[in-house]
Amino acid sequence: MTLRELWDEGRVSYGAWCTIPSSWTAEIAARSGYDWVCIDTQHGLIGYDAMLPMLQACANGPAPTFVRVPWNSPPDIMKTLDAGAEGVIVPMVNSAEEARQAVGACRYAPAGFRSMGPTRARVVMPDYSVQSSGNVVCVVMVETKEALANLEAILDVPGIDGVFIGPNDLAVSMGVTSGYKGEHPDHRRAMEAVVASCTKRNIPAGVMCGTPETAEQWRREGFRFLAIESDTRLLAQASEAAAKRAKELAQQLAKQA
Repeated sequence: MTLRELWDEGRVSYGAWCTIPSSWTAEIAARSGYDWVCIDTQHGLIGYDAMLPMLQACANGPAPTFVRVPWNSPPDIMKTLDAGAEGVIVPMVNSAEEARQAVGACRYAPAGFRSMGPTRARVVMPDYSVQSSGNVVCVVMVETKEALANLEAILDVPGIDGVFIGPNDLAVSMGVTSGYKGEHPDHRRAMEAVVASCTKRNIPAGVMCGTPETAEQWRREGFRFLAIESDTRLLAQASEAAAKRAKELAQQLAKQA
């Protein structure tokens, strides 16, 4: 299933988030049962030379692939799509004009200003054309007070396929305690307002969750694409738990001796 097909189904979907520059961990993520994978080149430790083999590795699994680009930069967006990403997540979109820039970088004329040069995209998508490239999914991130103030105008920009909330950046911008659950009342109300506005327009809203339990919380609020946790945090949590358990067992044996 392609990312566009998944999108057009309109169902709730769950995603893996890759921050480690490794084609191996990306392939594991793509084969782990998630509905999609995001390769994070903004806060992940991933440059273009690592992103490309990660896209290739993900192609060995059933999950389609987003890339979160480093910034709302047309060259970064275009180069990522030329490499074969099926969609992009564009950070720090704060106004309708910035949303139009993100969309324009994803679409060829007359819908946008993307430059024609899909080097890998046309290899992995044999029927690739200017028309079929409209299947690229363009998601913008709402993660500041400015973006909240301009939310309705952002959502009215043609070609916006989805909105993704960065809960920690949003909390920092609002001057409240950060967290995926929206524990501060103002933070939670802001996140609920975003998903309500998206739902009115049938625009999917997504959010980073951190745990399956938090994902379920936001699913009930109407969020439709939910990132569970990054590979870095999953590895750290499992490693920390194993080290802690090994020491606990050693202490128990020492007390019995």
